[in-house]
Amino acid sequence: MAPRSVGAGPRGLRAPPLLLLLLPLLWLRPAAGHGGRYSRERNEPGGEFRMEKLSQLWDKARRLQLSPVELSELHADLKIQERDEFSWKKLKAEGLDEDGEKEAKLIRNLNVILAKYGLDGRKDARAVSGNALGDGTEQDGLEDPRLEKLWHKAKTSGKFSRDELDKLWREFQHHKEKVREYNVLLETLSRTEETQENAISPEDVSHMQAEVLGSRHAELQDRLRGISQGLDRLRKVSHQGYGGDAEFEEPRVIDLWDLARSANFTEKELELFREELKHFEVKIEKHNHYQKQLEISHQKLKHVERFGDHEHVSRNKERYAMLEEKTKELGYKVKKHLQDLSSRISRARHNEL
Repeated sequence: MAPRSVGAGPRGLRAPPLLLLLLPLLWLRPAAGHGGRYSRERNEPGGEFRMEKLSQLWDKARRLQLSPVELSELHADLKIQERDEFSWKKLKAEGLDEDGEKEAKLIRNLNVILAKYGLDGRKDARAVSGNALGDGTEQDGLEDPRLEKLWHKAKTSGKFSRDELDKLWREFQHHKEKVREYNVLLETLSRTEETQENAISPEDVSHMQAEVLGSRHAELQDRLRGISQGLDRLRKVSHQGYGGDAEFEEPRVIDLWDLARSANFTEKELELFREELKHFEVKIEKHNHYQKQLEISHQKLKHVERFGDHEHVSRNKERYAMLEEKTKELGYKVKKHLQDLSSRISRARHNEL
């Protein structure tokens, strides 16, 4: 059965414009030949990124009205993208991506980044960060009537403390982001299939191309299954509250633990994975702390720039710059660790098959 669009209602994701789907492809293609304007590395000292196209995205994002936390999250996402693209270029040079699946995955990942931070030209499609701070995030909505209803029930039930409501809100936001990513990937796959159907007849589709499309459908089915399980969990927690025996608190860690328990790990491997998840959760909590400090520092700096003297402004700028760099650094480490843990689970599930 073909994957379906998720979560939606009148405010759900619309089909992305063709530019969203074509730009990453245009950016990646020249890299196969190690040339072209968009694949070259930057030689200027002090640049944020070595790849010209990612530097252009970063410069564009800094002109938008993104919060300091959103910018630090984007910076980490682009650093991961850059690392993966350089790895892909090496594989491509060695002839190890003949079916183009790794290249296609890079395109899909870049599509998600473009949509997530409003860099795709759709002003109404920006996803809220899963670590959004404070109660102000609630005004952004959850984009799904089912989630809105569950959240309203949880808020008015009296079963949650203030800290527990903050934790639950992060889980709702994490679920919304997973749905957004799924829909972006679904649109990318749909456009790819439509292009192939228009360009070639079914009998001309090679076995390799069919396998690649099959693997992409399998990825979408896995994501859809994860979304369904996440919604079931939100229903349960919203009605029953948090129990005292919760294994983990961070939504991304909860997802990883649920996936790990259904993967082909031995009992010892699962226990080792559990311990690593505990360390990962501590790393996330540290990153969350710096995100909050960065937001506070940003608000204080804006105030001091309006009413403070030169010395106060200088001190606050120094502190803000320090927090900004630390938050970027931790954000990259968290996303890299998350990617590594997810890959281990995927390998274990693949071995099971």
